[in-house]
Amino acid sequence: MMRSILFFVLFQLWTILMVIVMIPCAVLPRRATVVMAHVWLKGVHALLGGVVGMRARVIGKERIPEGPVLIAAKHQSAFETFTFHLLFGDPAYILKQELTWIPLFGWYLKKSGVVSIDRSGGTKALKAMVKGAQAAIDEGRPVIIFPEGTRTAPGERQPYHSGVAMLYTGLNVPVVPVALNSGLFWRRRGFLKRPGEVSIEFLDAIPPGLDRKTFMARLENEIETATDRLVQSTQSGSMI
Repeated sequence: MMRSILFFVLFQLWTILMVIVMIPCAVLPRRATVVMAHVWLKGVHALLGGVVGMRARVIGKERIPEGPVLIAAKHQSAFETFTFHLLFGDPAYILKQELTWIPLFGWYLKKSGVVSIDRSGGTKALKAMVKGAQAAIDEGRPVIIFPEGTRTAPGERQPYHSGVAMLYTGLNVPVVPVALNSGLFWRRRGFLKRPGEVSIEFLDAIPPGLDRKTFMARLENEIETATDRLVQSTQSGSMI
């Protein structure tokens, strides 16, 4: 509890400081926002490691193919959103439009080049999402999506949304599934953060060209099977 409280206080102070420091980025090129975001994220990771004792173990990064790629990841906590940014340098996240409405922070999100989606916009919004993702791919940036659309607790599942299938068929690039166990250390909507090694595992890429139904079944099965394995192995080991 004391570590979690200290992290919360330091995280808030660090974030407020960086939000102020980044104000000039509003009129600077997008790259300036990306660089400063990395400074902020490295500070957050330093706090997680130094105060909480939470660190990342990345498995299988060599499985990510060269060139344009779509990353489809399990989502259990905020930890992976921080970590992916540092792992990929300048990714384009697919995220709900409401996040870009947050004062200052949301403006920085938009300036960094995220692809926001109006979840009530139906097919039109999905087409706009694919268009925005294609623009990122054309710039040489990987695109990251959380197929369930929300954080889920370890051992739980949410339906995989059709947006990931539209990106798969529309972008025509390999999709790398990602499994993780971050929810064991930083629970969804939870305040307590536990020390330990968060596992993030990149699985074998799914090549383009599969039919929609086959792709969705394969994606969900591979992510969920690997995630269950990571969670169970952690729970039977150091988490007991």
